[in-house]
Amino acid sequence: MNNVLVTGAKGFIGKNLIVVLKRRSDVDVAEYDLDSPPCLLEEGLAKADVVYHLAGINRPERFEEFAEGNFDLTRQICDALRRLRRMPLFVLSSSTQAVQDNPYGISKRRAEDAVFDFGRETGASVFVFRLLGVFGKWCRPNYNSVVATFCHNIARNIPIAISDPAREIELVYIDDVVHAFVGVMDGRPPVSEDRYCIGDPTYRISLGALAETIRGFRDSRVSLDLPDISNPFIRTLYSTYVSYLPTDSFAYTLTQRADLRGELAELLKSHRIGQLFLSRTRPGFMRGNHYHDTKIEKFIVMEGDALIRFRHILGGDVIEYPVSGREFRVVDIPPGFTHSIENIGQNDLITLFWAAEVFDPDIPDAFEMSV
Repeated sequence: MNNVLVTGAKGFIGKNLIVVLKRRSDVDVAEYDLDSPPCLLEEGLAKADVVYHLAGINRPERFEEFAEGNFDLTRQICDALRRLRRMPLFVLSSSTQAVQDNPYGISKRRAEDAVFDFGRETGASVFVFRLLGVFGKWCRPNYNSVVATFCHNIARNIPIAISDPAREIELVYIDDVVHAFVGVMDGRPPVSEDRYCIGDPTYRISLGALAETIRGFRDSRVSLDLPDISNPFIRTLYSTYVSYLPTDSFAYTLTQRADLRGELAELLKSHRIGQLFLSRTRPGFMRGNHYHDTKIEKFIVMEGDALIRFRHILGGDVIEYPVSGREFRVVDIPPGFTHSIENIGQNDLITLFWAAEVFDPDIPDAFEMSV
């Protein structure tokens, strides 16, 4: 069993790290934050096999708080470990701002030096992470994360301010940071060219492009365009944006096209993966009676009973496939076969369709022909 102490437990990184650690049966987690009773820190240090020191100050009311919350606390922890004769694996969350000669940067750099001194004097294994801009769920908006601020505000249609749209920032995703932190405990220390560690992978983007991308996420509920989730940065940024949706805005209504047969609505579309749409068809009604030159489709009946019919457009017998919502059976729709789907049940027929390409009204690739 690994006894782990996490300082800064209520912070953005701390909360994400603790969730992962608590999923493990071989870890016992002690949590400490700046408003915790001092005795909790001493108790956690007395038995810790691993210390994740994440607590710090970056937006104080007084300049003196930089030193108090960053260097002084770190030195206090190291001194307590010396007094207790403890040599836990020590992971410090620092910042790339530690190279700056301002009160914040100086306080972070001195905290780093205190940890390195502790490791050198005691033989403890220490790892100092100089993190870039960390983004992901649960980061406080309108504070010190531009990603959190953009996601929070754009999700609520609140204006955002960008002084220099061309300015580039470098980012790292919270789950990758947590993975690196846990990897240290599990004997997978990150590779570093110098004595500092960073989260990996990292991403560069301009502020203007960041805002445009996040606005695209918001607008996708109307356009139905699925972001390019094959791109790791877009996938993690989209996940981050969705985590900032207001709790009363998780759901949204699709635009329906209705006629005597029932209703049809598009769900998602992407030029990389095609298009998803669904329909409700009344008993006795039929959809289709057309064919495609190139486009392929897949049909799956979710509820009800249907008969899917095919006929080769150059001639031949009609082929029939009975399908039911009681079985998740997918039917491929090959090109060159005219096809239809008929509701042969007593209740509404619910069908999910996938098409290999997004519908283009100028090049519809759908030609009427009765089966």
